[in-house]
Amino acid sequence: MHFPRASSLALQPLPTKSRAWHSKGGRGPCIWDTFVRVPGMIPNNATADVSVDEYHHYKEDVDIMKKFNFDAYRFSISWSRIFPSPHLCSIPILHHPLLLDNDFCFLDGTGEINWEGVDYYDRLIDYLILQGITPYANLYHYDLPLALHKEYLGWLSPKIVDQKGKIGILLDFVWYEPYTHSAIDEAAAQRARDFHIGWFLHPLTYGYYPKSIQKIVKDRLPKFTADQVKMVKGSYDYVGVNQYTSYYIKDNGVTNPKPVSYQDDWHVEFKHDRDGVPIGPQAYSDWLYIVPWGMYNAVTYPGSVTLPEGLRDTKRINYYKSYITELKRAMDDGATVIGYFAWSLLDNFEWRLGYTSRFGLVYVDFKTNMRYPKESAYWFKNMLKREKNN
Repeated sequence: MHFPRASSLALQPLPTKSRAWHSKGGRGPCIWDTFVRVPGMIPNNATADVSVDEYHHYKEDVDIMKKFNFDAYRFSISWSRIFPSPHLCSIPILHHPLLLDNDFCFLDGTGEINWEGVDYYDRLIDYLILQGITPYANLYHYDLPLALHKEYLGWLSPKIVDQKGKIGILLDFVWYEPYTHSAIDEAAAQRARDFHIGWFLHPLTYGYYPKSIQKIVKDRLPKFTADQVKMVKGSYDYVGVNQYTSYYIKDNGVTNPKPVSYQDDWHVEFKHDRDGVPIGPQAYSDWLYIVPWGMYNAVTYPGSVTLPEGLRDTKRINYYKSYITELKRAMDDGATVIGYFAWSLLDNFEWRLGYTSRFGLVYVDFKTNMRYPKESAYWFKNMLKREKNN
């Protein structure tokens, strides 16, 4: 398939999931360092202290990207690596024009910049550019400095919000399809979309929360002042979407659940099949179904394995091929899309799944940190080679 020249097919890791030596280079603790140490929280009580050690292997990993014809890399900057013990500041520290139009600042944790951490990201960005790969910096992905959580209770306090520059937001978006064509299931599916992505995107677009959320959450929902509405409305320069899978959604008939929780507020039931027919083939993770048409709808919307087994990832190839095909169809029908980031370059620490789930195009032996490209990496290499030749 042929994409416009301005489009990118790329890869992404995240700081907690792909980092190494969590205290190396002056990095301070983040909330995940504490969370993963709760016994039984992560399979096998694994931690991300070392993970895939990209801190020391970044050149090797960038070389893998280049070898397999990727032209962009979305990486996250560990907040607590830049500001090991945070409080608020606004000092511009990175100046690569390919990252942002302007200088940008980090919110720090209590103050001093860790220049050894800055140097690591400078070296990574310089090497990416040297190899012809465009860097995309993700400023935050769950790894809040522990000091900010203790001092302000994290994002519940407006005191930690103070940043500028060209910026976008990346949101997870499972496509929710009505279980039936009934009005109540249609409304339930829309309600699920409102709670999943609208909770974040609606205020940024319209200046207020979706009506369905307002109706259910009522006084528990934060209120925007007029100045805050003016500040957030239209404040993003672009939107990124993590689109993995789709589910059927059914109204569950519950209107006032007790106790109250975010998930219960949805008033929905998740369904993976309809009349015994799965919504799509199940992938390697038990929550992940391959539903490529969900990619189209989302874009157009206003395990532990052996090395040989790990390298033969036919399902992953079919997943990417079908999803990218639907992405291309959406683009052909007028959707504005400038790139697609594949999750992910490397097998890594998958949040609460620890090391039991492998999403990478490159197999990582977590004992030796040796990298082995999977068949999906070669599929991307051949596909991207054809793109470059068109």
